[in-house]
This record gives sequence, C-alpha cells and structure tokens, in this order.
Amino acid sequence: MSGLFLPVPETRVLAIASHVVSGNVGNKIAVFTLQSLGCEVAALNTVQFSNHTGYKQWKGTRVSAQEITDLYDGLRQSYLNNFDMMLSGYIPGAPAVEAVGKIARDLKERALPRPGGFFWVLDPVMGDNGNLYVAPDVVPAYTKLIEHADLILPNQFEAELLSDVKINSMGSLAEAIGAMHDRYRIPHIVITSVSLEHPDHPVSSLSVVGSTRTSDGRARLFKIVFPAIDCYFSGTGDMFAALMVVRMREAVLEVPGLVEKPSWISDDSVPAIELPLARAAEKVLASMHEVLGKTCAAMAVEMEQARTTTLSAASTEEERAKMLHLLQSRASELRLVRNLESLRSPTVQFRATTM
Repeated sequence: MSGLFLPVPETRVLAIASHVVSGNVGNKIAVFTLQSLGCEVAALNTVQFSNHTGYKQWKGTRVSAQEITDLYDGLRQSYLNNFDMMLSGYIPGAPAVEAVGKIARDLKERALPRPGGFFWVLDPVMGDNGNLYVAPDVVPAYTKLIEHADLILPNQFEAELLSDVKINSMGSLAEAIGAMHDRYRIPHIVITSVSLEHPDHPVSSLSVVGSTRTSDGRARLFKIVFPAIDCYFSGTGDMFAALMVVRMREAVLEVPGLVEKPSWISDDSVPAIELPLARAAEKVLASMHEVLGKTCAAMAVEMEQARTTTLSAASTEEERAKMLHLLQSRASELRLVRNLESLRSPTVQFRATTM
C-alpha cells in the first residue's frame, strides 16, 4: 500500500552491469533505483555504449576482464570494498564473468566472520525467447558461478540453460527450480517473466515463480501472477533485479535475527508465501507494473506526436521504417525519474500464492 516512504537501512551495494550514455538499462537503472530507495551504490560498468542495443545501432566499448579486476583492486586497496550486497547483471564474455566471480568470492570471504554479512544477487544474463545473445562459452562460465550466489534471477530461457530442463508447464518449471537447488545448492531463486498457460491464470497474464530452499534442499515454491502490458520494453530485467536487492534486504530485516543467518535462509517452518523472498517479489512487481504502465501511456503520446512531426520528414519508406524503429526505441525507455513514487510506494498490490 502507498504510505510514508522509509529508505532501506544503510546498505552498501556494488552494482556490476552495463552502462549507456542515453536511456535506461543496466547500471543506469540500477544506480538510480538503488539510490532512490536509500542504498549507497558503487557502480562498476561492464560496457560503455551510447545507447542500448535494441536501437540496432550504437557506439562504444566493452570492458575487459582485466579492467574489471583492476577497478575492483582499486576499491580494495583504498578500503572501499565494504559492501553489504552485490548485484551483477550483463557481463561481456566468459573471462569477464570469471573476473566478476572472483570479486564475489573475495567479498564473501571478507564477510565470513559475519554470517549474513554479504549477499550476492546474480542476474545470469545470457539470452531470452530461446536465443542466446552472449557467446556460447558464457553459459558454462555462469554454471561455475551459481553455487557462490545467494539469489539468482534467470528468465525462463536462462532457467532452462542452468537446469537442463525444458520448461513448458508449471510442473516442468517446478522441476527446473528443484534441479537448480540440487545442482548448485543455490539458496534463493526467482524466475522472471514466465509465460505459461494454467487454468487459474487469467488471459494475457505473466507470472514470477520463486523458491527458498529448506535445510534439506527442498524447494518452497510460490508464484505471483500479474497482467501483461502490451508494449515492448528494454531494461525490465535490470529494473526487477535492482528492486529485488532493496526489497529482499527490507523483508529480511523485518524478521528478527534473519539478517545474521548465512544467505538469509528462513527456518523450514516458514511457508512459501510468507518467505521474505515472496514478500520482496510482491513489492517489486507492484513497482514494475506501475512504472511500465506509465511508460506505455507516455510512449503512446510521444509516438502520436512523432507521427505528425518527425516521421513526416522521411523521404522514403526505408528511411521512415528506420526512423520509426528509433523513435519507438526512444519512446519505450523506462520512465523512472518522473515516477519515483512508483518505485518507493506503489499503490497496486500483488500477492504470492502457492504452486
């Protein structure tokens, strides 16, 4: 429910993801979102692009594995690596993935005297809709890292890659989550943007499915069903991940003593829909739904204006098609700055249910 906004208790986050000069994806989303909700953020950018690749044209460079390592070493030598949490998103290439893994392991080792003192949220960005958009050797690089993370946020396709389970039903989705718990001993899993038909799912809906493993490795499955918005956006996964960092920390701090337990794993007696992971995901989706809805509405207005101004200047159909794509890409950039209240105190509500 909407109400007085209280920032998350002091939290230092290392955000490792892509950066664009213009637009909202990667660390452009993560830094703004995390800071808006009260976190101190150190941003380590893995690419420097003019704009996101959905425009189909861009300029810029990717950061090497050595540069990633050097930047972190610079933080460490100045005693600036006292992070409570880490969020990792898009990483360009297997060597860079391995470099980020070394950073995470160093931070986890640093926190060993303080159980629960460091929490890694890993978004294994590899592909979507059945297609890889990274080199094939990135997949095994990620499979070697997963066991060191505390929470992973794969989409449906990435969950298939990590579990070796073809997801085509809610049953196979549960099987995939169980396989990841077993294979990697990963404490928390949230699979985003699940599009599967089910008798109790409304038409044109999506779902998020999550689980926190029990002490004997069993999944505690919950799902949150929400209406789909008929627009294409870039950066939704980045927004989900950034919000999840904050909301997970908030939810855990509401349970006495939980923040001092390794990986913030709740007692086995806690049912799936009452897990901090479920509570966090509910708030994340509320903010997502509001921001995406407002972005879609603003996009319609912007594109209507473009049709009567910019597009009318096109001299050929080819030029018009290219211009239309670029204008649509710009118009669909997530409206974060003007919708800060939706990030902080969304008015809509979603509730987790059992699988």
